[in-house]
Amino acid sequence: QVQLVESGGGLVQPGGSLRLSCAASGSIFGDYAMAWYRQAPGKRRELVAFITTGGNGNYADSVKGRFTISRDNAENTVYLQMSSLKPEDTAVYYCTAGGILYDGAYYPDYWGQGTQVTVSS
Repeated sequence: QVQLVESGGGLVQPGGSLRLSCAASGSIFGDYAMAWYRQAPGKRRELVAFITTGGNGNYADSVKGRFTISRDNAENTVYLQMSSLKPEDTAVYYCTAGGILYDGAYYPDYWGQGTQVTVSS
């Protein structure tokens, strides 16, 4: 079992930056690939970015070049640095722990409770 707690959400103006954190506990953090999903009102949940156990990041086209995912295995924490934020980035952001399939796709096993990010002037 893995417990995940997100923090760092809030209200930010368009063009601004925000860093989300996700603290993990309950299992060996380094054994899991980690990812951030988001869900906006009325929309499907979307995989934003994931990072492998080796530290390689992968991104949705909608955030590529603006968001950076990173992990600190010593602190059992994964981060999502978000820059050049747009109103369409407004969503609840969820941290997950999971694995990587043979084809390179990420799958989630555990979910956090989510943190709200609102981009508005």
